[in-house]
Amino acid sequence: MERVNISFKEFNVNVFDLINSGLLLTAGDFKSGSYNTMTIGWGSLGIMWGKPFIQVVVRPTRYTYGFMEKYGSFTVCALPLEKYRKELNFMGSRSGRDIDKIKETGLTVIPSHVIDAPAFDESELVIECKKIYSDDFKPEKFMADYIAKCYNNDYHRSYFGEVVSIEGIKKYCK
Repeated sequence: MERVNISFKEFNVNVFDLINSGLLLTAGDFKSGSYNTMTIGWGSLGIMWGKPFIQVVVRPTRYTYGFMEKYGSFTVCALPLEKYRKELNFMGSRSGRDIDKIKETGLTVIPSHVIDAPAFDESELVIECKKIYSDDFKPEKFMADYIAKCYNNDYHRSYFGEVVSIEGIKKYCK
């Protein structure tokens, strides 16, 4: 897919549409072949500590969690939903502990430009991030009753990644 480099100031996206479209989170190291991918549907994007960031959440029970803990970078990739819905659903419903999800879906892993974690050639948007903060969700801090209903004692860890590179198709440029 033909992508161009996009500065954070020129990045143009409806965050709600982007997060709801189903994104691929990949952590690990492309060169060593040690990485894992999962579909995510929760997160945020903005400015924190004066830097552009994306925040993702991963439960400790997910295979990707170990890669998020071990490695210092991750990518968030958006694939065209209408074309890759089946692959996104597969990546979110199977564990990399049990099968090679990338091989099963036929997606093409490519190196990122700035970080060690890989991206996908089929992506219309690739956001490369360096981890800058993480913390666990704490149920005693939930201020709305509906939040606790999302959990069964398997609380997410939140990861903040400084956005160090954005590459996307023209629709993501101002």
